[in-house]
Amino acid sequence: MADGGAGPAAQLGGGGSNGGTTPSAAATPLLGSSYNFAPPTPSTLSMPIPPELAGAIPLIDRFQVEGFLKAMQKQIQSSGKRGFFIKKSVGPQVREKFTLEDMLCFQKDPIPTSLLKVTNDLVSHSIKLFHVILKYMGIDSPSIISLEERIELVAKLYKHTLKRSELRDELFAQLSKQTRNNPGRSWLIRAWELMYLCASSMPPSKDIGAYLSEYVHYIAHGATTDSDVRVLALNTLNVLKRSVKAGPRVTIPAREEIETLLTSRKLTTIVFFLDETFEEIKYDMATTVADAVEELAGIIKLSVYSSFSLFECRKIVNGSKSSEVGNEEYIGLDDNKYIGDLLSEFKSAKDRNKGEILHCKLVFKKRLFRESDEAVTDPMFVQLSYVQLQHDYILGNYPVGRDDAAQLTALQIWVEIGFIENPESCVEWISLLERFLPRQVAITRAKRDWELDIISRYQLMEHLSKDDARNQFLRILRTLLYGNSVFFSVRKIDDPIGLLPGRIILGINKRGVHFFRPVPKEYLHSAELRDIKQFGSSNTAVFFKMRVAVFFKMRVAPVLHIFQFETKQGEEICVALQTHIKDVMLPRYSKARSGSATIMVSQNDVSQADKPGNVEMYDKRVQELSREIDESQKKADQVALVGKSRLESRLTSGHGQENNSKLEVIGNHSERDTLTTVGSVNNSIEVFLNNHVHLELSFVGWLASYFSGQTYISKDALVY
Repeated sequence: MADGGAGPAAQLGGGGSNGGTTPSAAATPLLGSSYNFAPPTPSTLSMPIPPELAGAIPLIDRFQVEGFLKAMQKQIQSSGKRGFFIKKSVGPQVREKFTLEDMLCFQKDPIPTSLLKVTNDLVSHSIKLFHVILKYMGIDSPSIISLEERIELVAKLYKHTLKRSELRDELFAQLSKQTRNNPGRSWLIRAWELMYLCASSMPPSKDIGAYLSEYVHYIAHGATTDSDVRVLALNTLNVLKRSVKAGPRVTIPAREEIETLLTSRKLTTIVFFLDETFEEIKYDMATTVADAVEELAGIIKLSVYSSFSLFECRKIVNGSKSSEVGNEEYIGLDDNKYIGDLLSEFKSAKDRNKGEILHCKLVFKKRLFRESDEAVTDPMFVQLSYVQLQHDYILGNYPVGRDDAAQLTALQIWVEIGFIENPESCVEWISLLERFLPRQVAITRAKRDWELDIISRYQLMEHLSKDDARNQFLRILRTLLYGNSVFFSVRKIDDPIGLLPGRIILGINKRGVHFFRPVPKEYLHSAELRDIKQFGSSNTAVFFKMRVAVFFKMRVAPVLHIFQFETKQGEEICVALQTHIKDVMLPRYSKARSGSATIMVSQNDVSQADKPGNVEMYDKRVQELSREIDESQKKADQVALVGKSRLESRLTSGHGQENNSKLEVIGNHSERDTLTTVGSVNNSIEVFLNNHVHLELSFVGWLASYFSGQTYISKDALVY
């Protein structure tokens, strides 16, 4: 190595320094005309570097120490200055070897190039970023920088780096540089303040983020760190953890968002519930949906809120020419979505839809009703579940018969006003009837008949409490085939059996997927969880590959079909299905595997499958079961053909009249029947099927098929 050259150790290491302290040493002349330049930055260390820079070791190749050195030498020569770096002296002699530690030290003059290796077109942007940082810190400013100017400078940094991850990395490298060995306390405070503002909702990439987290953590917990710096470093560390998880903002934070974070204040917004009540929550530019849900749960004293979230509700109100007038659309929001982005998007949506009067608001409700909900006794949890089911019922999402409709209306009135001896004398009575009785059900009989029926049921509830009435309402809806569903409005793309209209409402609950006609509201069909063999979504669609029993010419033949629907909520639909499969099917399988007599594997197989060391053997057994299922499916098809010929011969001889009449009711379903269970074609055929394809119809057979065949294809995987 030539004299003056920098070896691997010299390039990387030197004396330690604390980013939260203020050294008193003057600038040292590090560079001169006789300096011999170092080779490219190596990727290994031969001596330690300062502990606060330990996180930079894996990123050595990303920093351009040599390139920065050359550019600095040119800048020094052209300006006539001797050095730019302020650092502590190490021992009695002054080191004249330029290292990564030197490059990541505070300097008050502009940089000639980027700290990181970036493309040529980003170098000039990197230099401009440093100019903004220097200006924000107040270096060489003729006067104290105002709050308004600081806000503008932060907004400028967001504008230039928000959409460019390379520039975000460069920005944080520059900020970490300006917080190391900074000789001016006010400059140091401003540098950390800017680090905090940028980290709040514009994180660096994963690798730079790891280095930055380690660096900030070191400073925040340093023994000699300035108290004000410590507070800013701790705040930076907290927001960095959240923003790295959530990702960068979609929109540039509004002026008021930056101001409130700078002044340690909060903005407020309104979150609605489905009964049109609301609560006010606080937020800043770093607040996410998950943060807002946690805050709101605390405000309303909801102790169990894992199944709740915020939704975007869009409604086209009267005055618009759109055919969608009055329809509400609820879009589930990602936990990592920023509240500031949502409110900005609401405003943009209104501006884009000037021809329509569009209302957007945040709504708090359940993502889905889970199997474990019935065991929750938290009063607020029960109340919010009631409000959501009531909302969906009034919209007509739960088609019921007249008796159930009258009982449900009486129960809702009881919950609303309690017991009144002479209800017809109550001025609110008629409005309550109209409010709690779905319109589609109300038109099926005379108004006076509804009144008398509901009053008679209401008067029988004299000894009920409001909680009893609420729980009875929940119990009635829960027992419906499609009870406790969450609903999604979709458009049909592909319906291979031609049973579905163009627009569909999908209901998803612990029993499966349910299909409804939206106008007029009508239940059409259901597919059980065990019949859904595959499902997946893209950004604009969702599909199900499921087994459907097709009724055609007196024949029942379960066939796999692929249904596709247009929706932006495909991911939500798939997550809901996955959750129910996990909640409902897997516990049943575990219970059945541990002792059910219907399991079609030997006890030896079960015990082997339960052992952690025999996973491969268990997978092999699952594959064998899957092959048996395929064989049983073939047998089922053969049985169906035999059943068909038998049935036709019986119909010819006049013995099939009763079953024929049963088939005629298909398409005019009672509210608790599905298309696959309306009547039976022939009892003897059912018995024959059950006896010959027990494995196919048994739960174990389904689950083996599920593990080996049923799949969930994630976002962007749908191919048309």
